[in-house]
Amino acid sequence: MKLYTYFRSSAAYRVRIALNLKGVTYESVSINLLKGEQREESYKAVNPHKRVPSLDIGATTLIQSPAILEYLDEVYPEPPLLPVGAVTRAKVRAIASLIACDIHPLNNSGTLAYLKNQLGHDKAAADEWYAHWVREGFEAIEALLGPGPYAFGPRITLADVYLVPQVFNARRFNIPLDDYPKIAAVDAACAAHKAFQDAAPANQPDAT
Repeated sequence: MKLYTYFRSSAAYRVRIALNLKGVTYESVSINLLKGEQREESYKAVNPHKRVPSLDIGATTLIQSPAILEYLDEVYPEPPLLPVGAVTRAKVRAIASLIACDIHPLNNSGTLAYLKNQLGHDKAAADEWYAHWVREGFEAIEALLGPGPYAFGPRITLADVYLVPQVFNARRFNIPLDDYPKIAAVDAACAAHKAFQDAAPANQPDAT
């Protein structure tokens, strides 16, 4: 199994966490987004959308982290990323979707580059754009989280897999977490787990 990744990509970070949680061995292939390697023809043949992550499973290559995570949970069911019970599963999926659909697209490197390069916003304006959408999303997540230590109790779920990379991004852009104590507590609990440690950006081969 081959994962096309970039150490700071939060979408790729999610997949690394899931692969580690499930004990799946994979080869890491770095696609440097800052150098534009995702736009090269060789990578376009791997992923027509020219984004990371992409997961080569041999017979085919999967793209888009939500689809990849669902695949991994179906093919490698232990430990499950979704809890027992339709209601709790829906709550976990809601947090995952809030991050994947509402926060991340507005904070994506391509979005920020367009704000700066095509629309002429300076770095301060782009950073405020980023911070606004993180704060709005985190306010909702803080209210939706269940009892700890993880996002919904004693077992890691898909909500944690999505939340930790987004917290990493928030810290990278100097967004204080003082108003989100439950989010900070979940992140701290996950940080003690080896699967999250090994998936962390600083521990990737292409970390710079």
